[in-house]
Amino acid sequence: MPVTLNLDHVETDVLVLGGGLSGYRAALAASNAGANVTIAYRARGASPYVSGFNVPLGHADPRDSPQSYFDDMVRGGYGLNDRRLVRALADKAVEAFNDLLRYGVKFTQVEGADRDGENRFRQRHLSGNTYPRSVYIAAGTGRAILKALVTQADSSGVRSIIGHKVVDLLRDGESVVGALLWKHHSETLVVVRARSVVIAMGGIGRLYSDSTYPPDVSADSFGLAFQSGARLIDMEFVQFEPVVTIWPEDCRGMEMPTAMFGDGVQLRNAEGERFMLRYNPPDAERGIEKAKMSLIIQKEIDEGRGFPGGGILFDTTLVSRDKLEGYVTHCTRLRAAGVDPAIHSPIVAPAAHSIMGGVAIDERGWSGIPGLYVGGEAAGGLHGASRLAGNGSSDTIVFGDIAGRGAVAGLPENKIRAWDKIEAQATAIFASGGAEFSMWPQKKNSIRKILSQHAAIWRSDDSLLKGIEALEKLCSETENITGATIPQIVGSLETRRMAITGQIILRAARLRTESRGAHQRTDYPLTDDANWLRHTSLRQAADGGILEETAALQ
Repeated sequence: MPVTLNLDHVETDVLVLGGGLSGYRAALAASNAGANVTIAYRARGASPYVSGFNVPLGHADPRDSPQSYFDDMVRGGYGLNDRRLVRALADKAVEAFNDLLRYGVKFTQVEGADRDGENRFRQRHLSGNTYPRSVYIAAGTGRAILKALVTQADSSGVRSIIGHKVVDLLRDGESVVGALLWKHHSETLVVVRARSVVIAMGGIGRLYSDSTYPPDVSADSFGLAFQSGARLIDMEFVQFEPVVTIWPEDCRGMEMPTAMFGDGVQLRNAEGERFMLRYNPPDAERGIEKAKMSLIIQKEIDEGRGFPGGGILFDTTLVSRDKLEGYVTHCTRLRAAGVDPAIHSPIVAPAAHSIMGGVAIDERGWSGIPGLYVGGEAAGGLHGASRLAGNGSSDTIVFGDIAGRGAVAGLPENKIRAWDKIEAQATAIFASGGAEFSMWPQKKNSIRKILSQHAAIWRSDDSLLKGIEALEKLCSETENITGATIPQIVGSLETRRMAITGQIILRAARLRTESRGAHQRTDYPLTDDANWLRHTSLRQAADGGILEETAALQ
């Protein structure tokens, strides 16, 4: 029988979906451009855990510049980057940093240093960057930036709808015209009518069994955009964070900062060998991008040189006490778990972390779908085949702003729409109701196992095909099952979007018959620039299936 619903209504110029750095940057940018703005989100995503972001200030090394930053991104992305987006990030990063300073963010400064009467800021050297360029706040970068952005947004009149899950986007023909939201533990749905929508809800989240992501990110960005007609590009490139804690158990899933390599941390296998010297002499852990480091660490583990449980040592005992204490959050968590990093070192291994691919956008953040803009990790094209350490947060901070500005610049004229019909279409699944069904958590776990087994660090045609078939079978088994309650119905929609995103990753990986960056195939071990210096591109076919294409670089 139909589910009892209460419908609330909100009207706004720009609706931003996502409550992290990218979302708030988009909301502020749109508000500053004169639009009426509403931001809606369930939680903060991964933003509170950001430890720093790249800015070519040149404070740590005067040779650094936007051009050097640009070159690092293209080299680190194995040439697959959209140059328009790379140029935008390289040129706008300093401007974004200065925005945050104006909002009151207190980045760590060089004590007693002064250059032409200006403050100088400390910059850490992260993997894949030629120069130290990551600015940070020792007590917690992400939380400090978020606090400042939220305060600024509130004072700018941005309306917040907090604790709400995005159920679906509202569509009128080919245009996106708002979103349907659900407040947890209630029977209330909120219909938000908007002239432009910005998706800033993060990336794949917990799509793999071992993930660094918090539970509120579930690949909805990709499923919602795909179902609205947007193209998803480069989805085969899943970033496996190379040094994720597996011991102590209470810290499992915590990323150890690659910035610590610049402070003296070394990686050692179970034989006590600093094995990175074999692969990257003489710099070892330094000057190597994350995708390559993950492959090397996994190789050590696969060949039997890992510790019991499958990891390698992240030797923090080599770091001086003053530098070690600069990593406040990590030291606090390790000590709470009974491990003092000055005396004992955590054990780490690669884990699924993020994705380089996402919704195809232009330099304004536009998806190509009328009314739909995308910012941060939900968007693809910037990072190519691998992402520089520190660039995930740079992306969210810069492209959140770009998407917010783009959403205002592209505002369509107000027009009369058949809102009753649009809302009926979005809420139809609730009106029809369904049988009691509470198996969605198990189905989600099945999706994670399939991705972890068939689209891990190493891929092959046989394994990818088996993964595709397994996900297709799972989708067909649950195609007509919804649920008898709002949580069950929303869970069914979320699970289907996870399955769609998983299929896209597997299909894109099978389509790309080469190895490049974070995509490594045992049956195609070489990089093939002649045929594959181009994007994979997948979109929804007319029959609801997945249409596989390729697209030239911009």
